[in-house]
Amino acid sequence: MTFAMIVTMVLAFTLTISVAVSIGLSAIVGLQISNAHMLISVKEMFNSINKFPLAAIPFFILAGNLMESGGISRRLVEFAKSLVGGVQGGLPMTCVLTCMIFAAVSGSSVATTFAIGAILIPALQKHGYPTTYAASLQATSAELGVIIPPSIPMILYGVSAEVSIGELFIAGVLPGLFIAASLMFFVWVWCKIKGWGKQDGEGRLGVIPATWQAGWALLMPVIILGGIYGGIFTPTEASAVAVFYALIVGMLIYREIRPGDLYRVLRKSVVSSAVIMFIIANAGMFAFLLTRAGVPDAIGHWLEAVLQSPALFLLGVNAALFFIGMFIETSAAIIVLGPILAPVAAHFGIDPVHFGVVMVVNLALGMITPPFGVNLFAACTVARVSLDQIIRDLLPFVAVIIGCLMVITYVPDISLLLRDLVYGR
Repeated sequence: MTFAMIVTMVLAFTLTISVAVSIGLSAIVGLQISNAHMLISVKEMFNSINKFPLAAIPFFILAGNLMESGGISRRLVEFAKSLVGGVQGGLPMTCVLTCMIFAAVSGSSVATTFAIGAILIPALQKHGYPTTYAASLQATSAELGVIIPPSIPMILYGVSAEVSIGELFIAGVLPGLFIAASLMFFVWVWCKIKGWGKQDGEGRLGVIPATWQAGWALLMPVIILGGIYGGIFTPTEASAVAVFYALIVGMLIYREIRPGDLYRVLRKSVVSSAVIMFIIANAGMFAFLLTRAGVPDAIGHWLEAVLQSPALFLLGVNAALFFIGMFIETSAAIIVLGPILAPVAAHFGIDPVHFGVVMVVNLALGMITPPFGVNLFAACTVARVSLDQIIRDLLPFVAVIIGCLMVITYVPDISLLLRDLVYGR
C-alpha cells in the first residue's frame, strides 16, 4: 500500500498536478488497496483541520494582505531604509530588514514576497541592481516570514507533533535574527565586490521622521508578540488581533483602505487560506494511512540503526528535508513528516522545540529552491522574469541559508536560549 501511495504521488507531481490533489489522490489509492471504507477519508480530512490553532492561519494571511493594502508595508520600508539605507548596498539590506519586520506579523513568506517585493523590486531596479538579483534577494529575504514568529509552518509543526506553539514561536526569534543578520552582511559584502548601490542613500528619510511615520506600523508586532508572551492572548487569538489592528490602522489612521477594497483583500485571503487548508486536510489523511501501515515506526527503527548519534541523525534529516523541500510544499511536508521524525528526534535526546525550528528552517529552503519554490514564483511574478533567469543570482543566497541552517542545527542554544529564559527551563 505504502509503495503504491508514494508512486502515485510522485507520478502526480511529474504530471504537474497540484500538491494537495497529488497527496489526496495517493491517499485514496491507499484506501482502495487496503479495502478501507471511503468514509474514513472524510473523517480524517475533517480531523486534520478541526484544530483550534489552525484558525490562526487565515487570520495571519488576512492581516498580511491588509498591511499591504493599508500602507503599512510602505512605511516599514521607509523605516528600514532610514536605518541601513545610507551605506553602499543599503537598499538590499533594507529589503532584508523590512521582510524581517513584516514577518513579525504576517507569518507568511508568500505574503511578504508580494507585499514588500511590489515596493522594493522596482526600487532596486531603479538604483541599477539587476532584475534577477532583486528577485532572488526578495525571495530569500521573504523566507524569514516562516521563521520569525508568528509563523504558519511553526503552528503546523506544533499541531502535528504536539509541541507548544508558544515555545516554538519564541524559539524562532534568535534563529530568524541570525539569518537576517547573515543575509544583510552578505549583501553588503556582495555589493562592495560588485560596485552596486553607491547611491542607495538618495531620497532616504531621517531616522526620526521615518520612525514617526511608521509608528503605528512598528507598534503592530510589539502588540502581537508582546500579547502572546505576556499571556494576554494565545497565538490563535493574536492572529485575530492582528487583523483588527491592520484594519483600523489602514482604514482610520492611514486611510489607504477604502470600503470597496475590502472585497478584493478578503477574496485574496480566502483563496490563499483555502489552498493551505486543502493541503492540510489531504496531508492529514495521507499521514493517517502511513501511520496505520506502521511507516513511522519502521522509519524510526531504520534511522536508529543507521544514524547512531544525534549529530549523524541531524545531518541525515537535514539532507533528506532539503531534498524533500525542493519537491513538496512546506506545509504538507511538515504535517506528514513532523509526527514521523519528532519521536525519533526525542529518542536521540534532541529537544522537540529545537528540532521543530530545524525542520522549519530547512523546509523554508524549499521555498527558494527550484522546481517548486513558491517564493521564487511570487518574486518572478513581481519582477516579471522567468525562473531559469534568476538561478545564477539565487545560488549564493541558498548557500548563505544552508550555512545558517548548519549553525542553528548544531548550536541548539540559538533556538533554546530565549525559550529557556521565558519558560524557566
